[in-house]
Amino acid sequence: MGNCCSVQCSFENFLLRGWDFIVGHANYVCRFQHTLPTISAALQELSAQRNDLLRQVDLAEQRLSKPFEQVQLWLSKAETMITEAEKLIADGPQQLNNLCLGGCASKMAKMLQEISDHKSKGAFGKVAENQPAASVVVMPVEQPVALESTIQKVWSCIEDEDVGIIGLYGLGGALVSKDYDVGKIQDRIGGNLGFSDDSWKNKNVEEKAVDIYGVLLNKKFFVLLDDLWKRVDLKQVGIPQPSQTKGSKLIFTTRSLGAWELFQDKVGDAALNSHPDIPNLAKQVAERCGGLPLALITIGHAMACKTTLEDWKYAIEMLKRFALPKLENEVFPLLKFSYDNLPDATMKCCLLYCYLHPEDYCIPKKRDYCIPKKRLVEYWFCEGLLNKFDRISEAQMQGGDIISSFLNACLLERDGEDCVKVLDVICDMGLWITREFEATEYNFFVKAGAQLFEEPDAKEWESAKRMSVMKNKIKVLKETPKCPNLRILFLSENEFQVISDECFDLSFTGIEELPIELKSWTKLKMLDLSCMDNLRKIPQHLICSFSKLQIFRMWFRMYLIDYPNEDNELKGLQHLNILRISIHNMVCLERFLSFNLFRCCTEALELSDFRESNVFNVLCLENLERLKKLQFCDCEIMEEIKMEKLHTLVSKETSCFHTLSEVIIMGCKKLKDVTWLMLAPNLRTLWITGCAKMEEILSEGKLSEVAGVIGIPYSKPFLKLETLHLFDLAKLKSMYWDALPFPCLKLLHLHGCRELKKLPLNSDSAKGNRLSIEGSKDWWAAIEWENEATRNAFLPSFKSVCA
Repeated sequence: MGNCCSVQCSFENFLLRGWDFIVGHANYVCRFQHTLPTISAALQELSAQRNDLLRQVDLAEQRLSKPFEQVQLWLSKAETMITEAEKLIADGPQQLNNLCLGGCASKMAKMLQEISDHKSKGAFGKVAENQPAASVVVMPVEQPVALESTIQKVWSCIEDEDVGIIGLYGLGGALVSKDYDVGKIQDRIGGNLGFSDDSWKNKNVEEKAVDIYGVLLNKKFFVLLDDLWKRVDLKQVGIPQPSQTKGSKLIFTTRSLGAWELFQDKVGDAALNSHPDIPNLAKQVAERCGGLPLALITIGHAMACKTTLEDWKYAIEMLKRFALPKLENEVFPLLKFSYDNLPDATMKCCLLYCYLHPEDYCIPKKRDYCIPKKRLVEYWFCEGLLNKFDRISEAQMQGGDIISSFLNACLLERDGEDCVKVLDVICDMGLWITREFEATEYNFFVKAGAQLFEEPDAKEWESAKRMSVMKNKIKVLKETPKCPNLRILFLSENEFQVISDECFDLSFTGIEELPIELKSWTKLKMLDLSCMDNLRKIPQHLICSFSKLQIFRMWFRMYLIDYPNEDNELKGLQHLNILRISIHNMVCLERFLSFNLFRCCTEALELSDFRESNVFNVLCLENLERLKKLQFCDCEIMEEIKMEKLHTLVSKETSCFHTLSEVIIMGCKKLKDVTWLMLAPNLRTLWITGCAKMEEILSEGKLSEVAGVIGIPYSKPFLKLETLHLFDLAKLKSMYWDALPFPCLKLLHLHGCRELKKLPLNSDSAKGNRLSIEGSKDWWAAIEWENEATRNAFLPSFKSVCA
């Protein structure tokens, strides 16, 4: 019996343990099934937070700001956490089959907590800081041949330790310093010496002079004072005599000499030799310019086409009337002479348009301190100033010719290939003209960049025809007058949350809903809704009421807006010339592509948050014959961008993305390659960021697809590429399977591409090399080169940046 009892007890224990196992297993299954969707949702939120932060960091780096290390650390941890969580979720079903849920459920619970904690730490008010001003900034410049001998003389003086003060005259450039301000000079010098805190700013001139003097007296210094108008008291500023510190240099430029030579150069021999008496008259005109380089240049250019004595005598008479005692009154009337000599009213109005922007205006996400030439021409076209052409694409030629005239006359200044800027004194002169002389004709109201927190008094601008309050901090337009004559209103780069019905440039504002009252703007020709990420509602049939619209920009994250909508109201915009639009699902894209109008007017297209399919056929876009910019954003399930020919009749000249110059791909975390870029031979800018599964940029295995579209042979890719940014591509191992020439590449910027060990560069790529390569020191040290000579050739190109 004893044995029977023992067996029975053991059996009961067995049953109890079995029961405990079954119950425990059921609990684990329950916990697993409950935790899986929770951690999936948390992962999605973390990924979105990571992508948003990456965009902010990318934007900051474009503006040459330095991301905070804590932001970089957060992003790095987030990337690791996302990878681990994805693996945990992917392994979940297998764990269920293997009955290994206990460990998996515990890991998921722990991971869920870690994700929650990490999300809470990712709320950064600011992601980067501006780089401190360097003590010496070296920038490449084109050296005019005529200045070569002068530069050599100056350099020899700089090398001579016995020479302390160097003066330059007549070649101070076009910049005019209107005011001599000791405090401003001290602040510029103090900033480079490290004096920038509040205690320094609160000091008076004498105290700042003592601080500057104390530092410079013990240093070898180099100070450049450009375009002086009167004597500078070095002691008052705090600058020691250079003789007190051996090897120090003080260089100044002045406008007091060399005026006639500069004026002669701008007028030219054709005008000066057209009559024997004109050179003497021309010297009188030059004298009236008072030695001002900008006046000599602008008036000289204006007189270049004057070949009769009457023209020159008239110019002298007009300049005599402009001679006024005050400095500002001295400069502006002289510069106005160039404005008055513009050939017609159209060019005058085009020039005044430039003054609607702040001095040294900065276009976000573009070049700093500039106005895109293309954008200026669009404004002129919409106002009806370029009346030689019916389409904006054709009017660009006329606009380009006008801009060239302004550049030659120094009324605008070049800023790179695509932009111009207005010097502060020219901008002030323009506003002075609109205020004193053209008040009735043009009626400008400009408070751009004036640091306004509230709208200007409504009575001040109710009669305005053209108004700009852009780049301020205005949140609400409380009182908007009817403004019956208003044609142009720039409100961009404000903090608007509420707005009335009289706007057209709302880019970079915080507005959440467009007012239905805008329907009354039936004559509207341009509507810019770029970067309005807070916009959640566009009233139905609002856009189609703008039947005369020629330029429409709708470039922002509009996840809550299906556009084009079912009515496809954009079809009513028969006069559309330029379209930039964001689309966030395949249904809307198919709707968009079904209308032929968009084939010839779509300039930029963003495809964001596509989730219908893991494969996208890029050739569905080949009919967009003027497409210049294409962006894929947060298409998280997209694994492949294929090149499958469609049965469409497209001429050879307009197919395969010949016009495409910029491509941005971000947050497409399953995408493995972008070989389709071989179909874009004129690509100039490429950004790829946050694509965690990307292994290759261009895949050799997809060459057959490329050949099937453009035939054989096909040219080398990236022959026009100028900038290439590759960020956070954790699995990237190859850009291209062979070396590439990269004849135009200026910048290659890599971050978070640890597996990329070889660049498509060789000794041939190094010929005529102007390339700058930016990345971390550790990554650069691990790069494998064709040979030591190639490595040495590119070594000067490398610049270490924070990883």
